[in-house]
Amino acid sequence: MSRFFTLIVLLVFSSLAYAQKLSGVVKAGGSSAVVLEPVSAKPSSPSSQTVTLDQRGLKFTPSLLVIQQGTTVEFRNSDTVSHNIFWPNISGNKKLGHNVGTAASGQMQRFKFENPGNITILCNIHPEMSANIVVSPSPYFAQTDAAGAYSINNVPEGIYKATAWHNGKATTESVTVKGDTKLDFAPPAK
Repeated sequence: MSRFFTLIVLLVFSSLAYAQKLSGVVKAGGSSAVVLEPVSAKPSSPSSQTVTLDQRGLKFTPSLLVIQQGTTVEFRNSDTVSHNIFWPNISGNKKLGHNVGTAASGQMQRFKFENPGNITILCNIHPEMSANIVVSPSPYFAQTDAAGAYSINNVPEGIYKATAWHNGKATTESVTVKGDTKLDFAPPAK
């Protein structure tokens, strides 16, 4: 039993020793998303997760949702009025625009996001409502904290295209992850 326990402890510590972390700051103010896309690697397996984007107080909550490609989003209407959910495009591609439809109070609608990119979620009944969903093509993504800091753990060593999304605008950098790596992003161009 003691040898087995020692072997498990050694395996855990050895896997932690080779875990890479990419971290830094997005200097844009407010919430941003950081997404890593491997430059030369096999595609990642799509996600089978389900997450919720609520409509409450005539607002989408959260206002920024970062998910992996293949994730299903449940659009929940917790308001006392009907809402419509649509997006005109994904990262500018109008062919990927979609209208999920209108839901009455207490109803829920689902949509599986298969295409990576930035999506502005809107309600055509209440034009003041909006949110952003950033769909990552890989499992390596993060949302910044209030200070703009982010951290992505367990990133395999390699070359990546790193994109910071802030209010629908992208800033992209090339980064080589080798050991713990720092990458800061300047504010996106206007």
